[in-house]
Amino acid sequence: MTTANKITVTRILMIPVFIMMAIYYGRGVRDHDPQPWQRYSAIAIFLLASASDGLDGYIARRYNQKSQLGVILDPIADKGLLLAGIITLSFSNWGYEFPVWFPVLVIARDAVVVSGTVILHYLVGTVRVRPSWLGKTATVAQMTAIACVLLQLNPFHRTIHPAGMTLRYDFLDITVALAGLFTFVSGIGYVMDGIAQLQASGHGEAKSKSGARVS
Repeated sequence: MTTANKITVTRILMIPVFIMMAIYYGRGVRDHDPQPWQRYSAIAIFLLASASDGLDGYIARRYNQKSQLGVILDPIADKGLLLAGIITLSFSNWGYEFPVWFPVLVIARDAVVVSGTVILHYLVGTVRVRPSWLGKTATVAQMTAIACVLLQLNPFHRTIHPAGMTLRYDFLDITVALAGLFTFVSGIGYVMDGIAQLQASGHGEAKSKSGARVS
């Protein structure tokens, strides 16, 4: 196994440790006995795992260690860390918890992308997965939202009164809303790209009973 792949595997193994530390700290908060070392451990593990993503990619390119195993493991590690952070921090009793719609949106988008890739591979035989700037921005926005919750960066709270109603929002609500927006838009982009690939292969056209395409 290459050095790059060993780093990726280590990153995958760090995910359950991060989840454990985050949940234990949340239980401490719930029981009015928070243990700061557990929060610091969760933060350190998450940051280390995030940083190692760039490291294994650099090593694979620099020392020509690209492999088919790495192509499979790297996205598993990336998505696993993101989903672990988002889902865990949605119910772990930290000072701020992600709203329910956020993990639902992230999981739904990833499920649609994976399902679409499988369908394309079945119908077309080949799939061109082209990372978009929206997808990369969505990933950065999700990572930023997770980091802000872990670091408890919530510098302000605001209360507004639109149409006689009272609405309260935090700084973290803004980071989550931006991450949700880019996640949704990037998902639409991937769907449109998949449809374009289907159209280009001729599978998007209607066919007559004889099997001939109807233009």
